[in-house]
Amino acid sequence: MLIQESGEMYLETILVLSRTSGHVRAIDVGEHMGYSKPSVSRAMGLLKQGEYIVIAKDGSITLTDTGREIAEKIYERHTLLTKVLTSLGVDAETAAEDACKIEHSISDASFEAIKKLAEKNQIL
Repeated sequence: MLIQESGEMYLETILVLSRTSGHVRAIDVGEHMGYSKPSVSRAMGLLKQGEYIVIAKDGSITLTDTGREIAEKIYERHTLLTKVLTSLGVDAETAAEDACKIEHSISDASFEAIKKLAEKNQIL
């Protein structure tokens, strides 16, 4: 099952929240992303069905290995692209917003090229 951009955003949010609090529930995801409970509930159902997350009986959400792999990839892209854009003089808020748009559509080859350039120029 190919995951859509919205699914990637949910997985990235679950990863970020799990790093800060350790215990993630659908309500936390919704609050963080500013989405309604029904929207989050539907997304969690699809992510569970796709085997990207596991939802425990107490409602806590955990990424599967596949879900974590996707989330880590998107988070790395977001972080690096934000740093590159801010190093070019883009304000932090705009850089983060633009990185969020780019991170889902950039090819692996282009991202790796940007990453190498960032490392060479000590942007990381």
